Amino acid sequence: MKENSRLRRLIASPLRIGLGGEGVLRTEGKEREARAMLMAAYESGIRYFDSAPAYAGSEGYLGQFWADQPERKDHTFQASKSAKRDANGASEDLARSLSRLHRDHLDLWQIHDLRTMGDIRQLERPGGALREFYQARENGTVRGIGATGHYDPAVLLHAVTHWDIDSVLLPVNPVEAAVGGFIDRVITAARDRDIGVIGMKVLGAGNYLFPESGLSPESLIHFALSRDVDLVIVGCSNPAETRTLAQMADRPASMDEGEQARLIETVRPYADRLAYYRGVI
Repeated sequence: MKENSRLRRLIASPLRIGLGGEGVLRTEGKEREARAMLMAAYESGIRYFDSAPAYAGSEGYLGQFWADQPERKDHTFQASKSAKRDANGASEDLARSLSRLHRDHLDLWQIHDLRTMGDIRQLERPGGALREFYQARENGTVRGIGATGHYDPAVLLHAVTHWDIDSVLLPVNPVEAAVGGFIDRVITAARDRDIGVIGMKVLGAGNYLFPESGLSPESLIHFALSRDVDLVIVGCSNPAETRTLAQMADRPASMDEGEQARLIETVRPYADRLAYYRGVI
């Protein structure tokens, strides 16, 4: 992985926070709102932009923004994904993503939403999409490849330990620290292999359930940044949310262990319910 150390630096720089594909990006027909949010993200210093064909209009919104701001496109890190398990389907996804995003390459192309060992078998078999991901990196159409998952840590662990990937995208929040699997096993395995780690579902604990607990969006982002990750991504719905997100990068680099433990214990009794995005606990 020595040749990919530059990719990891790019993922983490200049902020350890990136813009996720949720929020207004996961809508249709809100071009004006998406543009305002993306402008605020860029002007706030965010340079990592996530997207996926499955995220409604995200690629179209981003592509139009880059088409209107070509001088800014070259200073950003653009990620997308494919959930197709066969090589032909993944290849078609990549071509559409590049067209929609107005790019000649992706900085990171990720195998989207690994859930079961059936997914793994489909990807690894002859004619499966895994070879297409490798080929795209070899020919320079993408600079790096990754795997994503929030359903079953064991499945994502297989990808990290058996595939030649550059990054892994996985949930990082107090709930995950309480139930285990992604943070303790998958991140540890990724670090052993010099694979970059990107945290998602950072707000997954849901501060709306515990308004008096201190589980604010800010504290949850700070918690995630305190774990062993290169970057965390959060979706935003408006410019104000985006500016708040970017400001979190200026917070102290690490939440102390006592505060982390307090947040974990706060969610522990409700962890099974709060890990709504998992298929197994």
